[in-house]
Amino acid sequence: MKVLIGCEFSGIVREAFAARGHNAWSCDLKETTLPGQHVKCDIRHLLDQDWDLLICFPPCTDFSYAGSQYFEQKTLTGQMQKSLDFTRSLWNCNIPRICLENPRGLLWKFLRRPDQVIQPYQFGHPYRKFTCLWLKNLRLLMHTSNVADRSSWVNGYTKGLSRSDHRSLTFKGVAEAMAAQWNY
Repeated sequence: MKVLIGCEFSGIVREAFAARGHNAWSCDLKETTLPGQHVKCDIRHLLDQDWDLLICFPPCTDFSYAGSQYFEQKTLTGQMQKSLDFTRSLWNCNIPRICLENPRGLLWKFLRRPDQVIQPYQFGHPYRKFTCLWLKNLRLLMHTSNVADRSSWVNGYTKGLSRSDHRSLTFKGVAEAMAAQWNY
């Protein structure tokens, strides 16, 4: 299967699919931190290629409730609309299977309610990070390993990464569940 992982600099999801034999590519405006098949560009330049699956993590800075104090300013400057147009272009592209990931926020209002809400502790990690998935032609992810001790991921810190980069990382257990369960 040919898989495009959009807005992913870490390579975590890309490598989970590659480990299962898929032709997986990540794309981001940043260089990848994990060597592998990565294109540094605007993902919209790659959407017209022959992909079987798109998993995308559009930037949440304009949608997440964590930044709600800036919503009015971003609306007035047009930044909110620009981000929404970008996200809709991903959702409406011609790739047959799509997953968009974002935290709780305005995408519930602007796109639609998510198909699924997951937490890292449902996939073997002792953390809470409310994660919404919008799915097109994909099954809901089944939990793989519930962990009881749960602390907040977003309050932690990963050495060498900015706060926003740290907060955006996908957990390896979630990535492996995607690769195992969305293996069409």
